[in-house]
Amino acid sequence: MTVGGERTHGERSCAGPFGESAPPVELSVVLPCLNEAETLAICIQKVRRACEANDLTYEIIVADNGSSDGSPGLGRAEGARVVAVEERGYGRALMGGIGAARGRYVVMGDADDSYDFSELPVFVEKLRQGYDLVQGCRLARGGGEVLPGAMPALHRWVGNPLFSMLARRWFRVPVSDVYCGMRGFTRSHARALGQRCAGMEFATEMLVKSGLASARIAEVPITLHPDGRTAHAPHLRTVRDGWRTLRYFLLCSPRWLFLMPGLALVCLGALGYALALPGLQVFGLTLDAHSLLFASLAILCGHQSILFAVMTKTFGAAEGLLPRDRRLDRIRRLVTLNHALAASAVGMVAGSALLLLAVNQWRLRGFGELDYAETMRLVVPGVTLVALGFQTMLASFFISFLGMRRT
Repeated sequence: MTVGGERTHGERSCAGPFGESAPPVELSVVLPCLNEAETLAICIQKVRRACEANDLTYEIIVADNGSSDGSPGLGRAEGARVVAVEERGYGRALMGGIGAARGRYVVMGDADDSYDFSELPVFVEKLRQGYDLVQGCRLARGGGEVLPGAMPALHRWVGNPLFSMLARRWFRVPVSDVYCGMRGFTRSHARALGQRCAGMEFATEMLVKSGLASARIAEVPITLHPDGRTAHAPHLRTVRDGWRTLRYFLLCSPRWLFLMPGLALVCLGALGYALALPGLQVFGLTLDAHSLLFASLAILCGHQSILFAVMTKTFGAAEGLLPRDRRLDRIRRLVTLNHALAASAVGMVAGSALLLLAVNQWRLRGFGELDYAETMRLVVPGVTLVALGFQTMLASFFISFLGMRRT
């Protein structure tokens, strides 16, 4: 390998840093590093042996994230190119390392000696077949193996299978081990994703965005070994990083965060109206004006949630955070701003008419006491329709603004 313009021992075809005359590199292996002095050299040696045994042109990049235990020096001594990444975070370190990579293909793997880098050629072979991303799988579902003591039971049997299932169903990502940190991808694909997550959710962001972009994704079985470090605990935090993953999944899926809950609330509210407006009895319970209030609350909250789904999708597509939704585009072509404003006006007028009828009933009683059970059947739907119309009007203008193209 050539580091700082000088060729080091044991390396056969790695280029000098960013030199125009550097020989081509097929594979860049990126190792994120934060105080990995115990295991970093071992990982680099395994990478070197695997690449040389399989005649790969390669480079090894240590993306150091502020180590204080001498890890950068150990990396350089082993012939790796060390890239200092000042902004802290697992994702930041990987972005720095991937950004510095020169290879056509990139394979990332943790520097804690838990991954067997002798399996690198399997990833390269899949990438050569035309896949954009090749995900390692440590779990039995995908043919992998977890050695005793290598993965906490909660991660192995609950967290990882759950989030992997969500990734498959929500984002069409054909993987069984969403948290596996050893994966390969083409450098062009990584750059096209435009990743932003700075923490542990960087790995799941890559899969989610690849799935949304309909990338070609393959999965290969690998073996997970126990963490080789003893000086400090693993960087992964179960509750914190699990919540970050779920939060990111929801942000990338407005359907499940906003649309489906919104539709459920609207349907629940509509059912409440169907039962409470005529004052029907259900299981011996009489549904009356107070039930209408609860039904209206469900409809208003559900309607707002649906509007947020449309806003999020529109903004995400405009900013490149989410892919364009063809169904949403068709709906927007059919339902223009003018159509939405007209519907808003109809709702507000209808609601105002009901409120005026209620005021008229009060007038007929000399502005005295009212039969609230009767009057509220006008007031509650009237207020609800006015509120729905007003929400729709404001949201229509905002969604139209979000959909404007930058010039």
